[in-house]
Amino acid sequence: MNLRGASERWIRTGGIGLCVAELGDRTQPTIVLVHGYPDSKEVWSDVAHRLAERWHVVLYDVRGHGRSTAPRPLRGGFTLEKLTDDFLAVVDAVSPDHPVHVVGHDWGSVQSWEFATVERAKGRIASFTSISGPSLDHFGHWIKQRVSRPSPRRVGQLIGQAAKSWYIYALHTPVLPEMAWRGVLGRQWPRILQRMEKVSSEDYPTASLPRDAAHGTWLYRDNVRARMRRPRTDAYAHVPVQLITPTGDAFLSPTLYDDLDFWAPQLVRRSLPATHWVPRTRPDQLSSWIGEFVSTVEAAGEEGPNVRGDTAT
Repeated sequence: MNLRGASERWIRTGGIGLCVAELGDRTQPTIVLVHGYPDSKEVWSDVAHRLAERWHVVLYDVRGHGRSTAPRPLRGGFTLEKLTDDFLAVVDAVSPDHPVHVVGHDWGSVQSWEFATVERAKGRIASFTSISGPSLDHFGHWIKQRVSRPSPRRVGQLIGQAAKSWYIYALHTPVLPEMAWRGVLGRQWPRILQRMEKVSSEDYPTASLPRDAAHGTWLYRDNVRARMRRPRTDAYAHVPVQLITPTGDAFLSPTLYDDLDFWAPQLVRRSLPATHWVPRTRPDQLSSWIGEFVSTVEAAGEEGPNVRGDTAT
């Protein structure tokens, strides 16, 4: 897989270099695609080429992934605050005069929730499409509410998500996850994805995956426990949000988003009968929904769009 026809540039921020790719007409509104774990920007290739037929599309390798460099030391180098620094550096370079539309998948969505809710990113984002990645703050409050006011339904939700989150506990184990990714797990990952997710292993994932996955363990270690214990109380989205929920996601329960209307005042929900890696398995549907949402927000301008609703396909 490759981003054919893309132009590339390097952006320096916080002592690291971010590899940024651009497609489409730069005079059009900008859509920034943020990848998850353990991916690189190439996971968006199919979606990016479809969107670039109309929009200016930007993709970048998150620090420590793909062709972007990793912080030294790794510990403390992947906090949400530093990921926000990276995002703002990219946005300032590719769209200095206009806010961008952000689309995040998996950890790309987790960090984009930070972008969409912190004050310092206000005015730099026009909309946010979230796919398979909740806000850690919202997740923390979701857990606290169910622990403090239990009911059979809420306890069942906690148990169900705990079972889906087994990998988070594993990634907090010192050293072993890195050894696994740089060894047999890294070699077998394309076959695992093909079997579990029906994701083609042809030219995917990128050759850097074992190193990327090892680096990316620090996304979890630097952020998850801290935010679960002390979630922000002001994590309200300051932009319209489109939530796309794959109903067959093996890692995240749809019930995680039960309270999202409280945190995202301008929210549209869409569900998709698919598994976790929808940028690879459902690029046509994703591109259509992203383009439709961006068009709606752009047409509404400063008045703000009427984007509430629920759609399934």
